[in-house]
Amino acid sequence: MIQQSAPAAPASSAAAGDVPAVLPRVALVGVHGFGESHLANLARLDDAGALHLVAVADPTPPEKGTLAGSVAVFNTLDQLLAAGPVPDVVILATPIQTHAPLVLAALAAGADVYVEKPPVASMAQFQEVLAAAESAGRLVQVGFQSLGSLALPEIRNTIESGDIGEVLGLSATGMWLRTRSYFKRSRWAGKRSLDGIDVVDGVATNALAHAVATALNMAGAHTVADVASVETDLYRANDTQSDDTSVIRVRTAAGTTLLCALTLCAPEQQRPSVTVHGTRGDITFFYTEDELVITTADGERRETFGRTDLLENLLAARTAGTPLLSALPDAGAFMCVLEAIRTAPAPREIDTGHVSWEGDGDDAHPVVQGIAALIERATKAQATFAELGVPWVSSLPPVRTFDLAGHPVADYQDGSSIRAVSSPRPYLHPVRTLAGTVVTDHQPLDHVWHLGVGVALQDVDGVNFWGGRTYTRAAGEYVWRPDHGSIVRAGGPSPGEPSAAEGELTENLAWNGPDGAPILTEQRTWTWAAVGPSAWRLTLDFALSPSGNQPVSLGSPGSNGRVGGGYGGFFWRLPECSGASVWTPAGVGESAVHGSVTPWLAWSGGFTGGTLDGGTRTGAVRDGAATLVFVAAAGSTDPWFVRVDGYAGVGQSLAWDAPVIAEPGVPVRRSVTVLIADGILGTEDIETLINTQGDSS
Repeated sequence: MIQQSAPAAPASSAAAGDVPAVLPRVALVGVHGFGESHLANLARLDDAGALHLVAVADPTPPEKGTLAGSVAVFNTLDQLLAAGPVPDVVILATPIQTHAPLVLAALAAGADVYVEKPPVASMAQFQEVLAAAESAGRLVQVGFQSLGSLALPEIRNTIESGDIGEVLGLSATGMWLRTRSYFKRSRWAGKRSLDGIDVVDGVATNALAHAVATALNMAGAHTVADVASVETDLYRANDTQSDDTSVIRVRTAAGTTLLCALTLCAPEQQRPSVTVHGTRGDITFFYTEDELVITTADGERRETFGRTDLLENLLAARTAGTPLLSALPDAGAFMCVLEAIRTAPAPREIDTGHVSWEGDGDDAHPVVQGIAALIERATKAQATFAELGVPWVSSLPPVRTFDLAGHPVADYQDGSSIRAVSSPRPYLHPVRTLAGTVVTDHQPLDHVWHLGVGVALQDVDGVNFWGGRTYTRAAGEYVWRPDHGSIVRAGGPSPGEPSAAEGELTENLAWNGPDGAPILTEQRTWTWAAVGPSAWRLTLDFALSPSGNQPVSLGSPGSNGRVGGGYGGFFWRLPECSGASVWTPAGVGESAVHGSVTPWLAWSGGFTGGTLDGGTRTGAVRDGAATLVFVAAAGSTDPWFVRVDGYAGVGQSLAWDAPVIAEPGVPVRRSVTVLIADGILGTEDIETLINTQGDSS
């Protein structure tokens, strides 16, 4: 739990000159753990003449001398309420599974309530408590202390002013570490349920719940009605029931996407934050310190804000009608997240080969290998760990697997889970050699819109089917625009149907604009076959036609003025590659082959994208040497697009420095073949392989 910041100024009825005639009588239930922070805050407010602490309740009473002699001590809330008179406000800092019955008891007795987060342990309990509070006419404040930050109004003002442009989405990141002793501090710690009662402890529901709640608030999601969907991807490295490393993706009713990537298994504790990503800049809020960082093209601005204490806010709501900053109804969006986690399958244990332990005994804590980079990649791509294909996750099943004699060589993905601004589209990933070395990458951190092997164009009559920023001639640079299209299947047999032809996949695809209207139709055919014991052939044929009766321009950054940036059409994103060599019959190296027109282009090296064995991702990632030979169709004049430095990618440019026009009834057709071979091949080997596959076709 985060520590409360001292308020910048009295922000409630406790302010000078505004002290009520009769001070509110307050009771605290739960004096240990975070209850100790409440005791300190109550002492401060009692000394300031804002309230009277009249009673506490805890099965383990506080040490003598902790409380003033006038404070009554009870073992339970029931005893406290029965002793009378009923306090005006009851604060609950008790185990999660006790929140609902204790809130109901306090409301029934006629008290207002301050309950620590999470407010309750299920949506059913939330609805029951919400109804009880409304029926009793009482106030319930939820202890998300970060919602008292004075930075939140500034964030809303900055978004509304347009300083960061259009909002692309939000992300919440939290990288904490927790030792074995953290999960031994109580019987309920690390539990999804205890003795048949819901607890729903976990990284998103308790330890880093403020990250989730703050992000929802910044996304404008408060009530249950504000949430359209919640997706969970839950894992654990500790020997617990609950998750400690997870991704939560929320889509709001207003259409905003929030991606929360959280772990308690980081190598070191870092400040959690929530970021609003805009087309012109970002807003990052370090909520534990109320620090705001706004970054735009004009530079960076940092400011630290004060915070209104939530108990003071509750007191002001009682006397002056001040709106609650963390009212129970506004916890509805958070409860949607909690309920999705509660009803999700049990978190999957992270393979021990991907976890290291630091420290000894109860001070030991697990570290998930590479977790910082994975969290950064997940938030940037707005993707779950499963969608990223992280080795220790339960990977999403492909629509179809291409196989040769029982060897899976490529997985077909329909792209339906890809974020909108990455231009969702079908693609192949992972693509493997016959020995299992992975030779594709998707959603890499440097360009999260790069998707394995497929077809993409950045300018189709002004619509971006590539993803990311768009290069425009007017701007002379890449800019974010609301111009992203998507490519979806448009009828015909499903790629996954058993009747699909062996070694072939033909699809009819629709290229739809941001409004869903079709711009292009495409017929795409993949074919694959073995070419000897250590190589196989993948061929892509596609034809693009206007959906209507008007010509359609097919362009690229190159055709819009970016010299050498003529990518678009066929594109293959490779994974990290050591000792990479790229060459054609006419030249060697990126500068020599980029933009050249040759019959073939070869790439070889040691690939570190991982290997797969029999279609199942192995626990260990090993390097594999491989050679890819990209073979142009006979008579092709499309230049090769090649990147070695910065990232690894090969494409065949459809519109290098001028657009290509697709006329009605005259499709733009392209074809390319790729030979995927284990080992490092030389030019003679390549020529032999090309001739061999040509003879076998």
